[in-house]
Amino acid sequence: MKSAYELALERLEARGIERPREEALTEEVKQQIAEIRQKAEADLAQAEILYRDRLKSTYDPAARAKEEEEYREDRRRIESARDGKIEALKASAD
Repeated sequence: MKSAYELALERLEARGIERPREEALTEEVKQQIAEIRQKAEADLAQAEILYRDRLKSTYDPAARAKEEEEYREDRRRIESARDGKIEALKASAD
C-alpha cells in the first residue's frame, strides 16, 4: 500500500511535473538553519514588541499608518535576510 505522499508524487509525475528533489542536508547544516530561524523569530518578536509600544503612545492616524508601514518593512527585511541566509547555506552545502 502506498502512502498519500507517494500517490501525490505519482500524480505530479503524470502531469509532467518533476518530483521535488530531496535535499541531503547534514545535521550540522540543519542545526545552522534552525539557529538562523530562531534568530529571525527573536528579531521579529522584538520588532513587534517595539511596534506595539510605539503605537501605545501614538494617536495620530497618519503617524500610526507610518508606524505600521515601518513595522511591515522591518518584517519583510528580517524575513528576506533569513531566507537569503538559508538559501546561501543550502547552496554551499551542495
